[in-house]
Amino acid sequence: MKNCLYIVLFIGVCFGQEIEWFVSYNGSGEESMGHFIIQCEDGGFLQVGETYFFSNPVSTKLYVVKTNIDGLKIWDNEIYMSGHNLGNSALESADGYIIFGGLDQNSSIIKLNKDNGAVIYNKSYDNGGTDAFENGVETPNGIVAVGYINSEDPYNSFYTEGEGFISFLDNEANEITSFSIGDYISQAYRIKLFENELYISGLTQEALNYKMIKMSLEGDIIWHYEYGGSGSDHCFAMDMNEQGEIFLAGHTTSNTENWDVYTIKLNNEGEVLWENKIGNPRGFNPLYIHDEAWGVRSTLDGGCVTVAGTGDEYDEYSECDGSICSDIWNAYIIKYDSNGLVTWSETFSPLNIGNENYDWAAEDLALTTDGGAVIAIDNGQFGFLKLNNIQNTVSTNNSDIIAMRLTLAQNYPNPFNPVTTLHYDLPQNCSVNIIIYDMMGSVVRTLVNGSQTAGYKSIQWNATNDRDDPVSAGLYLYTIQAGEYRQTKKMVLLK
Repeated sequence: MKNCLYIVLFIGVCFGQEIEWFVSYNGSGEESMGHFIIQCEDGGFLQVGETYFFSNPVSTKLYVVKTNIDGLKIWDNEIYMSGHNLGNSALESADGYIIFGGLDQNSSIIKLNKDNGAVIYNKSYDNGGTDAFENGVETPNGIVAVGYINSEDPYNSFYTEGEGFISFLDNEANEITSFSIGDYISQAYRIKLFENELYISGLTQEALNYKMIKMSLEGDIIWHYEYGGSGSDHCFAMDMNEQGEIFLAGHTTSNTENWDVYTIKLNNEGEVLWENKIGNPRGFNPLYIHDEAWGVRSTLDGGCVTVAGTGDEYDEYSECDGSICSDIWNAYIIKYDSNGLVTWSETFSPLNIGNENYDWAAEDLALTTDGGAVIAIDNGQFGFLKLNNIQNTVSTNNSDIIAMRLTLAQNYPNPFNPVTTLHYDLPQNCSVNIIIYDMMGSVVRTLVNGSQTAGYKSIQWNATNDRDDPVSAGLYLYTIQAGEYRQTKKMVLLK
C-alpha cells in the first residue's frame, strides 16, 4: 500500500500513560522507516528516515513527513539520487528544516521550506568511501555536522563501523573545514552545543563501548571517554539538559543474558552519575529477547525518557501470553528519575489501539510542551504515537497537566533568527514576569507581566523590543520571576 494514511484517535488509559492518537504514513517504497523526530515551533512534528525498495541491491529514498500538532500530514517529500539515500536526523532553523543524512552514499545536508517541504538547498560531500552525516547543530559560526566515512556496510544507517567524521560549515552548508575523528570514534551519531562547546557521542572501534568527546568550536579535543563493560555496548542516542548533564542511550550485552537497554547519565565533564540496564519487560525467555534503544530525551525533573523496541530479533522461538507474543515487537518506553531509578516502563503495540498484532518499535521521541511525547514508531511506515503523562505522574482524572516544579527551560532554537520559543512550568497559580535584557542590563522586551494559572507554558520572542523595533544580533538574557522564584538564561540572536 503506497502513500497511505493510517490514523487512530484514541483517548484512554494504557498502563498509567494515556494514548491520545496514532497516525502512520508511507512513502513510495515497499517499506518506510523513520529514525528521528522533532516537535516544530508551530506545534507540529517532523520525522525523517527513508523508504525502501527491495531490489538487488537494496535502494532507498530519503523520506520526510511534516504533520500538524494532531499528527495530520501537512506535506511529505522524497529526496534521492542513484544508489542508497538516508535521512538520519533534522533540526529546525529560523527559515527551514535542515536534514542530515546521505545521498548516493555521500554525506548530505538538505534544507527544506517549512511551509511545503520544497528543497531550498541540497549539498553533498564525498568525504571518503561510503559516508553519511548522522546529526548536526547550529553554532554562532554556522553548522557543525558529524557522521562517518569509509563505512564497512554501505546499506546500514545505524551500526556502521568506519571512521568518525566532523564538518564545520557556514550557514548555507558550504564546507569550511572537515576532518576525521576516527582515532576517537568509529561512528559519531549525535552532537550537542552547550556553552559554545561541542559534545559528540557514538561508538568506539569494533562497536565495543559508548564514546563521548568534548570539543571546542575550533575543533580541538578537550576530553574523550569510553563507557561500557566486557560485552558490546552500542550508543545511538544522546541528549543534554539545561544544566549540561548528558544522557546516553543504546543497548548492551555486558553482563546481560541478551541485549538490554543501557542508559547512562554523565555530568558536564564526562563523569558517570548513574547507569541503568533494563530489559525483557514482557517476561519471555531472556536468551531470545532483544531490547534495542535508539532515542533518549532529558526531562524537567533531572531524569530522562529512553525509547526502544523489544522482541525476538532472529525469530528463534515463539512464546505467547494470550495475544502478546515474543516474536511480535513492541515499542518500549522507560522513564528514569534524576538518580537513575525507573519511575515507570511500559510497552505499546497495535493491540493497545485495536485487535491487530504486528511489529512496533520505538525509534525516537519528541517531548511535547503538554508533558507528553510523540514517539517515532517503526511499523513498516512512519508511525507517530502521541502519549500523555510522560514527564510527570499527574492523576489521569485531572485534565490539567501540572509541572512537578517551577522551571525555565532553554529557549529553542538557540541560536535563532528571528523567532525563538521560551518554555516554562508553573506548579501553582501565581504572578509571572518574563523580561529580556541586553548585556548591559537594559530591558529589551517584557514578554509576560501578570497572573497565570499553573501548567506548562510557552511564549515566543520575535527579536523586537517593547516598541516593536527589530533588535541587533548578539547575546541576550531572559529572566523569569514567579513569586519568590527567579531564574536567568542566555540566548543568541543571529543575523
